[in-house]
Amino acid sequence: MSEFQELIKSFQKSRNYVRDFLIYGFKSRDDFSTKSGRTYDNERRRIESWLSEYIRTEYGLQGKTVSLALDSNLLGTNPLYRVWKSKSFTDNDIMLHFFFLDLLKHGASYTADELTDRIMEEYGVLFETQLVRKKANEYVKEGILASGRKNRRLFYSMNPEPAYVIPGILPKLLKAVCFCQLAAPFGFIGSTIMDSQSAVNDIFLVKHGYYGFTLEDDILFILMKAIHEQRMIQLHNRSNKTVHTQEEKIFIVPLQIFVSTRTGRRFLCGYQPDNRRFSTLRLDQIQKAALLEPFTDYAHFKDRLKDNLPFCFGVSFGASHGTDTIRLTLSVREGPEDYIIRRLEREGRGGTVTRVEPDIWSYEITVFDGNELMPWIKTFIGRILSFESSSLFLRRKFYHDLKEMAAMYGLSDILSEETER
Repeated sequence: MSEFQELIKSFQKSRNYVRDFLIYGFKSRDDFSTKSGRTYDNERRRIESWLSEYIRTEYGLQGKTVSLALDSNLLGTNPLYRVWKSKSFTDNDIMLHFFFLDLLKHGASYTADELTDRIMEEYGVLFETQLVRKKANEYVKEGILASGRKNRRLFYSMNPEPAYVIPGILPKLLKAVCFCQLAAPFGFIGSTIMDSQSAVNDIFLVKHGYYGFTLEDDILFILMKAIHEQRMIQLHNRSNKTVHTQEEKIFIVPLQIFVSTRTGRRFLCGYQPDNRRFSTLRLDQIQKAALLEPFTDYAHFKDRLKDNLPFCFGVSFGASHGTDTIRLTLSVREGPEDYIIRRLEREGRGGTVTRVEPDIWSYEITVFDGNELMPWIKTFIGRILSFESSSLFLRRKFYHDLKEMAAMYGLSDILSEETER
């Protein structure tokens, strides 16, 4: 029988619950149907222990619902960093941690066999050499220890503290760290540095902070490593729209990370050799990622992506049918409504803005997926004189949506059938 523990070994399960409480915030206990009610209770109590001051509980027709209420405008750091600091450990983990710190101080270095012997001599605790070596290698991977070979023997030593590497400079850098831990990816690193220096951010605040996306930073780290090393990766992807969607295994070559300036959502853009096309995946839908072998044609597809990006209005590369050309004709009163023209130029993402005649302007663009423009185009309703597209689907969709809207206001006859042709 599972029991509640504040610390966790695997982050994946808690990640999904934190995301559900933070983003949705209206789910009751019965809505989490993929796991047992006991699992939900354990995860809820764990999140409450991490983020108790941000928990909001409401009662409605669905029963009790739990959500997270975070106002970035009032917070000097991201409270969700606490989730990353909740890794569980064993008695052996904590003993070896302090044994390593004590034995390897003052520049000492030992092999795994020597560390095992010294621990027995100094502290009277007997460990297997294999366990000591495994823990030392974990610390090397995390950057706490360093390793090097002498006479074909592997020695472990302590990595120096930043305060000793750059004496006198670190306190001056803390202001930059305080800013970066809020504004940059992997802000958890900055938060950890602040903890080590007992520093508090009382300088910077972010008006619109997308705190929830730190939950996918471990995935982002693997993707950035793959981009840096030009390697292929294997992903396990699952849509968040339904709990019953099965994970999809995808092989992809990561090329670039896209970030939405409006929502903060992050996307992986890469090349899929199996489909021979570029595609984008939401990072918050990637469950796992594993590095594979280097991709030999990486530079070639990086250049191809650079050529294709001007035809992406958002993050979609569309279907295989090619490109869509869209042309809007708008009524704009020149002078009082020049801000509309400036908006077309600012938000049009490479589209051509042309003056047709006095108070009549056109906007034209060619993109892979014209459907991405539709929400933006509809913000000009009331000014649109005509909508033209090389895609029959887009033309029908535009006028169908207009008819739906007109019907809502009792204006069903306002559009004729001719407008759809």
